[in-house]
Amino acid sequence: MSDKQKKIIVAIDGYSSCGKSTIAKQLARAVGYTYVDTGAMYRAVALFLSRKAQEAGKAELLNDTEWVERQLPAISIRFVRVGDGQHVTLNGEDVEAQIRTLEIGNRASQVSTIGAVRRFLVAQQQAMGNDKGIVMDGRDIGTVVFPDAELKLFLTASPEVRAQRRFLELQEKGEQPVFEEVLRDLGERDYRDTHRQESPLRKADDAIEVDNSNLTREQQTQHILDLFNKCIAQQ
Repeated sequence: MSDKQKKIIVAIDGYSSCGKSTIAKQLARAVGYTYVDTGAMYRAVALFLSRKAQEAGKAELLNDTEWVERQLPAISIRFVRVGDGQHVTLNGEDVEAQIRTLEIGNRASQVSTIGAVRRFLVAQQQAMGNDKGIVMDGRDIGTVVFPDAELKLFLTASPEVRAQRRFLELQEKGEQPVFEEVLRDLGERDYRDTHRQESPLRKADDAIEVDNSNLTREQQTQHILDLFNKCIAQQ
């Protein structure tokens, strides 16, 4: 990318297991932008809260919005480069592996419905975009975090395709998932994401929808890179 080109913000939203993080990382690497994994931030918060609730011996605290809000100031989330990728740290601890489990993913979906959590993380995410030149993926990036993003993408795929991707991902991590359970969990997460009161998942009016159900990773990467280059040319 030429230094003379204007930097933009790329907002990628979409359903769970649509490959948002994968394509966001690929695009950021290809164009020299910074990648911000907002899903990992919610997972880190969920991990922190789960640990605190476990210490207290009260799992129900995760549903106590006032308790959750009181814990937020003690949370510090950072992204650190590890090899060619990046890991998430929670208060200085590398928690990349811990936050990628199905259990933490489901808890992240639950705590993300809490307004205080979303406001806490949205403020951090918006600060990361002050200098532009970022690719950020999540569920409310183009609608709430960066409603004025120059390029907004909305990724989608059929539930069965997404469940199969998640199923294989969990197997690769050494887990023994049951496909029907993964599909059910995905449906429940979709419902929570689209029906929560605070910043529900929806396609922004000016977002470009990309259904990758039948696209190879290479085809999707090229399509999105073409959309990026077209957007840059119009700046």
